[in-house]
Amino acid sequence: MNKIIIVADLGHFKAFKVTKAQMESARITLIESYYSIDAHGKLGEKLSDRAGRFKRGEGQRKDAMGSGEPHNMKIELEKRLTKLIANDITSLITKEDFPKWNLSAPAKINGQIIEQLPPDVKNKLGESITADLTKTANNKILSYFK
Repeated sequence: MNKIIIVADLGHFKAFKVTKAQMESARITLIESYYSIDAHGKLGEKLSDRAGRFKRGEGQRKDAMGSGEPHNMKIELEKRLTKLIANDITSLITKEDFPKWNLSAPAKINGQIIEQLPPDVKNKLGESITADLTKTANNKILSYFK
């Protein structure tokens, strides 16, 4: 049994190689890990302008200031981070060339990640569970998958 297990959330990415020789128990080895700085912190800390910095349009009082609302910044950040995860998965699965791999990601982003994968990588996906295992001890991750 040789496969890759990937656990991810918007701020963390970990990839493990699972190997098992005859008559031995499965062994899990961390092969890639990173923390995304973009996913941490408050959205207000990421914006370059402060509320009230820009004047409002013509139809309102000229001296009234705009509120600088971020609108869909949180949604766009989530999309960008899930695309980054999907790209990292694609390059890892292509590079390692294992016949199967498994994924664990929170329910909110699991489907979004899988949706952005190319067909050849999707076809190799064995099991996908909706759980955040990024803070789970490495030796316990294997027990979540069949």
